[in-house]
Amino acid sequence: MEEFCLWPEDPVPADQKGCTCCRLYRQGSRMVWGEGTPGAPVMIILDNPGAREDREGNPAVCTTRQTLQRAVREAGMTEDQLYVTYILKRRPVRKYDKEETRSICMQHLDQQLAAHRPELILCLGNVAVQSFFGEPDAEVKPLRGAWHEVRGIPTAAAYHPLAVRRRPNLLRLFQEDMDFVAAALRSRT
Repeated sequence: MEEFCLWPEDPVPADQKGCTCCRLYRQGSRMVWGEGTPGAPVMIILDNPGAREDREGNPAVCTTRQTLQRAVREAGMTEDQLYVTYILKRRPVRKYDKEETRSICMQHLDQQLAAHRPELILCLGNVAVQSFFGEPDAEVKPLRGAWHEVRGIPTAAAYHPLAVRRRPNLLRLFQEDMDFVAAALRSRT
């Protein structure tokens, strides 16, 4: 049986722990800054952290993380090469103003980019692509399979792992995109 694990969580910086800039703090979900290896050469950006705990509060690896970890392994990458972060640092549990909240929360991602200085970025899903690229109509489909210079960093796009779970026909494309990033990473070492 395949093993999955929660990657180590990157602590929220002290000056951001009580952040109330967006209204997601009112929804009761905790802030998750990132996970994996801070300062890793590849930064993966998702829309939000999703669940890291089950309903009882026990640590749990959600299907998004399982799909991502499987593809990472298949591509020959390791946890120490990756840092996963999010446009939103809290998991939304109710309706919210998406555009306003994403815009506000980009300040956190800008802070992480300055601190971690990744060599490569992989945006997973349309929300991450639209927010990071600063293009509200951008979509993964025409962007995948190529490098794009975004904010001075080579950036690739791939489908969101949850979309891959829901639409298995995307699995091959998702793996191709992971292989694409892994090849670029190997060529840099």
